Amino acid sequence: MLFAPHPQQTGETLLGGMTLNLLVKILVMIGSCASIGFGTWHFFVPKAWKWYSYIDINATELVVAVRAINVFFSLSLVLFGIINILLVYGDKSNRYSIIVMLAATCILWMTRLAFQLIYPQGSMNPVLQYGMLSAFIIVSLCYIISLYLMVSQKIVV
Repeated sequence: MLFAPHPQQTGETLLGGMTLNLLVKILVMIGSCASIGFGTWHFFVPKAWKWYSYIDINATELVVAVRAINVFFSLSLVLFGIINILLVYGDKSNRYSIIVMLAATCILWMTRLAFQLIYPQGSMNPVLQYGMLSAFIIVSLCYIISLYLMVSQKIVV
């Protein structure tokens, strides 16, 4: 059989009696809370780290562009997190929409993880650099595992 039946129909459970459906919900909740947290935090990063002090005062278009990109990025993270939670916990979603959203979120977080590996941010402090790397790995794994389970197990949430 290519796809396993729905775990609640077969009684298929993991250690501790957890169903695959519940595991997906927990992993998506962890990844989504982290996404929402990173997005919310990022709204305040430019001021906290004085980003604009590094930009030439005459480069007004650059300041506007950095501000716009940061707001767009921050809002995207918050919205991705909220939408994933709504889809996985809502009773109106279907498997296809959840898989599409999880795939997009996986691409977003794997891209951020790749950048942290290739061009490490926070390199002035190893704790910060590897803390960020660890966080990005954990968030990526939450979404990747959820996506894998949704695709391979035909889970209906």
